[in-house]
Amino acid sequence: MQLNFRTYGNQGPPLVIIHGFLGMGDNWHLLAQQFATDFSVYVMDMRNHGKSPHSDEFSLPLMVDDIIETLDTENINKVNIIGHSMGGKVGMLMALENPSRVDKLVVADMAPKAYPRGHDDVFKALHRIDLQTLQNRTEADQLMTQDLAEFSTRQFLLKNLTRDENGNFIWKMNLPVLEKYYNNMSIEISGTPYYNPTLFVRGSKSKYILNSDLDLIAKLFPNYILETIEGAGHWLHADKPAEFYDVVNEFLK
Repeated sequence: MQLNFRTYGNQGPPLVIIHGFLGMGDNWHLLAQQFATDFSVYVMDMRNHGKSPHSDEFSLPLMVDDIIETLDTENINKVNIIGHSMGGKVGMLMALENPSRVDKLVVADMAPKAYPRGHDDVFKALHRIDLQTLQNRTEADQLMTQDLAEFSTRQFLLKNLTRDENGNFIWKMNLPVLEKYYNNMSIEISGTPYYNPTLFVRGSKSKYILNSDLDLIAKLFPNYILETIEGAGHWLHADKPAEFYDVVNEFLK
């Protein structure tokens, strides 16, 4: 599948940024502008997300295939990767299966382990919104408060809400397929170890990368380093963008 992507800068090594579940490339706009000082940045929408095509299939290997197909079309052979959450899983799998295509890997707040099912509160909140009768975004936000107390989480999700050519509300993401194949995203990553430099970045307030995960990380990514950003949660690049940029840019350069 050819993915929708946006480019920033036109000099320096290629850098691909992979967003998380229910996100989109636009979430990385400000950081992509900063990275464009030193890199040719490609911010991609994964399948069934953002402006990329919808599909009845959804899995980590398919997303890796999509990225490679898109890079091949652009005649790009080797890239650096930043992947957050689900994007981190995709980035890890791409590095393990296609090491010749990945120069350096940055994994933001995600371990290669299998995760228990989550997001059920998110799906419940999204299903409260009847797109046929919805009047405005404020109404959508109010409906979601019954399941999601955090304003920032609701606003992140509501970036997926848009209008079609007739002015009717629609979701950018393929919600039924993403919900149906949700478990495909949280599987454990395995494969031949990737020996190139790898940076794992976690937020001090997040539980996604635990000290108990480091043995598995070291097994698959022997040349890894771990950085912890104080005061940041799972969306560490949004919570502490300046700190995230400094840590990642220093590693990549």
